[in-house]
Amino acid sequence: MRISDIIEEFIKELFDENDEDYVEIQRNELAHYFNCVPSQINYVISTRFKPSQGYYVESKRGGGGNIKIRKVNNNKSDYIMHIINNIGKELTSNDADILISDFLTYKIITRKRSKIIKSCNK
Repeated sequence: MRISDIIEEFIKELFDENDEDYVEIQRNELAHYFNCVPSQINYVISTRFKPSQGYYVESKRGGGGNIKIRKVNNNKSDYIMHIINNIGKELTSNDADILISDFLTYKIITRKRSKIIKSCNK
């Protein structure tokens, strides 16, 4: 697993542990925890937690990079409609991988089907 995938999973686990529809993280603390540069945290947040994936990100300057990530959809049917409305005309391989991961999270597809879809994406 790549460091980006690990950081993404960690943030998603924070959502599972939290009863709120948002999580707050400190970019510098997270970078220290994963022994990476803060820009790696920025990369994960900007590519894996976009509105098209059901998240809104609010960041504040200073103070170690306080970042609030808010989930905008909490149920399966809302998520599917959100994807349909926001997918656009093109889908990168990275975006497809993220969607497949999210489909697993929302139990839209099984792990076996996700592997089949990913093999077609290569």
